[in-house]
Amino acid sequence: MTAARTALVTADRALEAHVDRLTAVLPALRAASGTLSRWGSVLADRLLAGGRLLAAGNGGSAAEAQHLTAELVGRFEHDRQPFSAIALHADTSSLTAIGNDYGYQDVYARQVRAHARPDDIVVLISTSGQSSNLLTAAAAATERGARTWALTGPGPNPLAAACADAVCLPGDTSTVQEAHLAALHMLCRATEIALAERGPAPALEPVGTPPPALLTPPAPMRRVL
Repeated sequence: MTAARTALVTADRALEAHVDRLTAVLPALRAASGTLSRWGSVLADRLLAGGRLLAAGNGGSAAEAQHLTAELVGRFEHDRQPFSAIALHADTSSLTAIGNDYGYQDVYARQVRAHARPDDIVVLISTSGQSSNLLTAAAAATERGARTWALTGPGPNPLAAACADAVCLPGDTSTVQEAHLAALHMLCRATEIALAERGPAPALEPVGTPPPALLTPPAPMRRVL
C-alpha cells in the first residue's frame, strides 16, 4: 500500500471514529431534552415579561453563545417579535477594556453586573466547565439575582456546580462543541413552542412611528377675509 493510500485509509478511519463519538453522545443529549424543554418554557416567560438573555463562552463556545443570541434576536424557525439577547464577547471594546483594566477573569463578570437584572437568564457555555472568567460571571449573575444555566462538557465540573442548573454532555472537545450546538437548537425550539402556546405577543410599533397625536390630521384652517 502506498503512503498516499495509507494516509487516505487513516483519514477515513479517523472520520468514522468522529461520527462514532457523535453517536455516543446522542443518548446524553436525548436525556437532556427534559431540562432543555423546561429551560425553553422559563426563557419564553422571561422574554415575554421584558427580560433578557446574556450568553458567554470562550473560543468555540463564544461562537455558540453568539449563535444562541442571534436565534433570539432574529428567529429560529417561526416569525415572531425579536427578543433581547446579548453575547458578551461580541462587544470587543468593552471586552478588551475590562481585560486590560481588571484582568481577563472579569471580562464577563463586569458585563453581567452592568446588564443583568433580577430573573434575567445568563447562559454560560464551556467544554471544560473550568473557565475562570465564566465562574466569576456565574457568581456575578447570582449576585444580581439572575438565573444561571451552564452548558458544559463532562460533569461534575466547577461551572455546573456554580450555576443553578446545568446540562453536561460527555465527549472530547470537538464532540462536546457539536453536541452543544444541537442542545442550543433544542433550547430554541422549546422556546418557540412555549411562545406559541402563550399566544401572540403584543404587537410592536414600527420603528419611526410618530406618536398618535401626530397621526391625527389637523383641523382645517378658517380663512379670514
